[in-house]
Amino acid sequence: MSQRQLLRFFTTPAGGAALLLLGASITTTLAAAQGHADPLVAAIASPSRTPAYVKRDVYRHPLQTLHFFHLRPDQTVVEIWPGGGWYTEILAPYLRDHGHYYAAIASPDVPDADREAKADAAYLHKRVTEDPAHLGKVTITELHPPQQTEICPPGTADVVLTFRNVHNWLEAGNAPEQFAAFFKALKPGGILGVVEHRARPGTSLEQMRKWGYVDEAYVKKLAASAGFRFDAESPVNHNPKDTKDYPQGVWTLPPTLTLGDKDRERYLAIGESDRMTLRFIKPAG
Repeated sequence: MSQRQLLRFFTTPAGGAALLLLGASITTTLAAAQGHADPLVAAIASPSRTPAYVKRDVYRHPLQTLHFFHLRPDQTVVEIWPGGGWYTEILAPYLRDHGHYYAAIASPDVPDADREAKADAAYLHKRVTEDPAHLGKVTITELHPPQQTEICPPGTADVVLTFRNVHNWLEAGNAPEQFAAFFKALKPGGILGVVEHRARPGTSLEQMRKWGYVDEAYVKKLAASAGFRFDAESPVNHNPKDTKDYPQGVWTLPPTLTLGDKDRERYLAIGESDRMTLRFIKPAG
């Protein structure tokens, strides 16, 4: 799902009005806590973040999500396919002084690379170049199995993170190779954090590819096949209002709202998708 689409939606009058109150409330709360000892709180409350992105905190819960993945400011962290940089705006400043942030983008040079992912990669390159004060010290690598799989020096990452990307890899048919690349990048004992649109249990692979929702058991199977051990799940990104039975799949919901004005208020009231938040470990030894 394109970050540039998200920006366009939340800068429209309808998108801004829909989340203005909730976004303002969260921003105020975080700003009040900016002096807290936790530097992640300060990174999330930073006025340098894109306002349209801040409005999405109500759905993405970045503080609780990143705490669940045991993030620390002195770690080496790889984010997979970061799109337009929603989490980059938090992770890059958070890790700048004591850690290392890698953004593993979709390769723009591989002929069969996803067109939208390539456009997002170009956009992120531009942002990092134009905003060194905020997004400085970002190392950009490329990930497109089987041609390109080294997202950082092997065995050096403390944490690998991916947000709402697994459905794209199911469509491309290279999900197992993606998870193998994550395993190769991590240190023994390192963490893989996965956030993904959650399908109803037993959803077929064909339906997952079509509707964008992924069976949680299928994600766990992919991780286990790559060598990971499942560690824990968090309910932080669950949305019980999401019935997962829409005409255009997950893209019916905000921020994409594929149906335009048709039943728009209904889908805005549901909010963004129900999401799994899973933590895996690369076993030591």
